[in-house]
Amino acid sequence: MAETTTAHEPIRFETHPERYVHWRLEFPSEHAGKVARIVMDIQEERGLRPGYPLKLNSYDLGVDIELADALQRIRFEHPEVQAVVVTSGKDRIFCSGANIYMLGSSTHGFKVNFCKFTNETRLYLEQMSAESGIPSLCAVNGTASGGGYELAIACDDIVLADDGSSAVSFPEAPLLAVLPGTGGLTRLVDKRKIRRDLADAFSTIAEGVRGKRAVEWGLVDAAPPKAKFEEVVKKHVEGLLARSARKSFPPVTLGPLEAKRSDKGAEYKYVSLALDAKARTATLTVRGPSGKEPTTPDELAKAGASAWAIQAFRELDDALLDLRFNQPTIGVVAIKTSGNAEDVLAVDAMLAKHKDDGLVREVLLQMKRVLKRLDLTAKSFFALVEPSSCFVGSLLELGLAADRIYMKEDDDGETFLQSSPLNAGFFPMANGLSRLQTRFLKEPERVSRVLETAEKMNTQDANKAGLVTFAPDDIDWDDEIRIAFEERAAMSPDAMTGMEASLRFAGPETLETKIFGRLSAWQNWIFQRPNAVGEKGALTLYGKPERPEFKWART
Repeated sequence: MAETTTAHEPIRFETHPERYVHWRLEFPSEHAGKVARIVMDIQEERGLRPGYPLKLNSYDLGVDIELADALQRIRFEHPEVQAVVVTSGKDRIFCSGANIYMLGSSTHGFKVNFCKFTNETRLYLEQMSAESGIPSLCAVNGTASGGGYELAIACDDIVLADDGSSAVSFPEAPLLAVLPGTGGLTRLVDKRKIRRDLADAFSTIAEGVRGKRAVEWGLVDAAPPKAKFEEVVKKHVEGLLARSARKSFPPVTLGPLEAKRSDKGAEYKYVSLALDAKARTATLTVRGPSGKEPTTPDELAKAGASAWAIQAFRELDDALLDLRFNQPTIGVVAIKTSGNAEDVLAVDAMLAKHKDDGLVREVLLQMKRVLKRLDLTAKSFFALVEPSSCFVGSLLELGLAADRIYMKEDDDGETFLQSSPLNAGFFPMANGLSRLQTRFLKEPERVSRVLETAEKMNTQDANKAGLVTFAPDDIDWDDEIRIAFEERAAMSPDAMTGMEASLRFAGPETLETKIFGRLSAWQNWIFQRPNAVGEKGALTLYGKPERPEFKWART
C-alpha cells in the first residue's frame, strides 16, 4: 500500500455527543448518573476518509476525536460522574485496534500524528483517574488487540470475558513489523509492572493471551466466565465508586468555538493563527481577557465555557491540532501574546486561591493538558516578547514552552515578563517538573527567585534571571527575528523535530516522556523502514496472500 499524497479536506476536532458516529455516551440509571458508560460501536463505512472499512471495531482518527470529546464532556458537563466504564457495543469483539488499511494508505506524517493524538487521549483517561478522581474500568467483552488492548490498559481496571475466544494481544510486531504505537509497551512494564520476560512473550504472540493466563500474567485484573461477566463488572464498578475522589460542581456546557477560518489561518475570540505558507512559518497569538472575569468559583460556574481560562485554552488546543494535522509544511511558529497583564494575573490569582474547588481543578487541568499539547507539537516555537505583549502568569507558560524566547530591549519598561502563583508547579510537563524547574535544572535556586519577583521584569532583569534567549534592541529586532525564522525554516524538519523532542524534556524520565520521547521516536523510525512499509513490508502486504519479506540486518 503506497502512501497517498492526495489532498483532503482539513481535519476538524470539534464534535458533540449528538454527532457521534462511533461511540455512545450513556449514564445508566442504576448508578444514579454516577457512572458514565462509553460504548464503542464503530460504523464500518463511516471512516474519517473514504477507502477503508472500519471492520471489527477498528478505529481511525475520527473515532479518537469522538473519544477525546467524550472525556472532555465528562469532565465539564457531567460533574456527577464518579467512575467511567469503557466497553464495546458489538458481540464478541471489543476492539481490533487502529485500522491497518487506514495506516497503510496514510502519509508518514499522518501516521505519527495519529499515534500522538491517540496517546494523548489515552493519557487523558489516565489523568481523569489520577487528577480528577474519576477512575475507569474497561469491560473487555470480546477480543482486544493492538490499540484495543492499549485502550483497555489505559483504564485502572480490566475485566476480560473468559468465553473461550476473547483475548488480549499486541500483534503489531509479529504481524505488521511495527510497535504498539500508543504507549502499549511502556504501559505493560511501567504502569502494570509486568515482568520483562512475560511482556516479551506477550508482545510476540500474535493470537494473544486468554482467561486465566491473562490474569496470572497481570494483563487483566479478572477474567470471569461469560455468565458472570456482568456481575464481576458491577462489583468492580462499585469498587471504583468507593475510591472516587471527585468533587462536585455545577455543570459547564462546552459550546462550539466558532472559529473564522480561511487559507490564511483562523481567528477565534482569544486566539489567532496566521499562516505564511510560502515562508513555512506561522504566528500564534493568544490574547488575555477582554472583559470582567469571574472572581469566585460560583461566578466561574455562571460564566461557564465563556470564561477566559476555559475558552482561550480550548481555542489554543484547537489551533495546535490544526497546525499538527492540517499544516504539515509549517516549520516555525511565532508565539505572541497581547492584553492587559493585570487581568491575566487576576484570573491566575482566583484559580490559585480556589484550586481545591471541583470546577477550578478541571479548568487548571485543562490548561495543563493544552500546554502539554504545545510541548509535544513537532514545530519550532519562538516566543516574541514586545511592548504589546502579555507574557505573564499562565501566559508566561507559553514563552517557557517555546524553544527560544526573544525579548525586545526596551528602556521604557513597556516590555516585560511577570510570574504568578500558577507558574509554581500548576502546569507540570511530561517529565513531572514545571517549565521553570526544567529550564533551571542546573541552577534550581533560580526558580524561587523568579517566583518571588512579584513585579514586572524588564528585558534587562528577565535576561539576568535567565528567562531570555536573545534580547535584540529596537534597531536590530526586525532583522534578527527575520533571520532567525528564515534560518530555522531552512533546516531539515526531521532533524529539528528530533532535536526539539530531545531538548524539551530534560530531567526525570516518566511514563509520558518514555512514550513521547522514546517510543514515538522508535515508531517514527520503524514506520519508514522497508520491513514495515516497503514494497514487501508487513504493513504494506497486510490482508494480501503474499508473505512479507524482511531485511535481516539488525540496526
